[in-house]
Amino acid sequence: MTHSKQIAGLVGPLLVAIGIAMLLNRNIIPSMIGEVAHNYALIFLSGLLTLLAGLAIVRVHNVWTSGWPVIVTVVGWLAVVSGLVRMWLPQGVAPIAEAFSGSVAGLVIGGLVLLVAGAFLSYKAYGPDT
Repeated sequence: MTHSKQIAGLVGPLLVAIGIAMLLNRNIIPSMIGEVAHNYALIFLSGLLTLLAGLAIVRVHNVWTSGWPVIVTVVGWLAVVSGLVRMWLPQGVAPIAEAFSGSVAGLVIGGLVLLVAGAFLSYKAYGPDT
């Protein structure tokens, strides 16, 4: 459980920060995504960093048991897959990014999902032991 709490203590606040940023900047995020979608080097670099983060999580936390720690493992594997896709197919990721950038409602929903997930992981990391 120690690794679960440590990783949740990093990932949780990060997801909260991203969720809040998406909600606060929902009017400019679509143009930011559009700019990134046309920069394959940036897509590749984000894939490299996402892969690194995912591998770091999976390396120390590949736990497939019931309970909340499996969320940490799933986040790690999603990061691995996302990173590989961005590195291997940057030109394929660009149209997907542009498609998602067109919906402000989608950005709000995505921001709320990240905010809730991050708050949950933060609570598990920093809240009382149960």
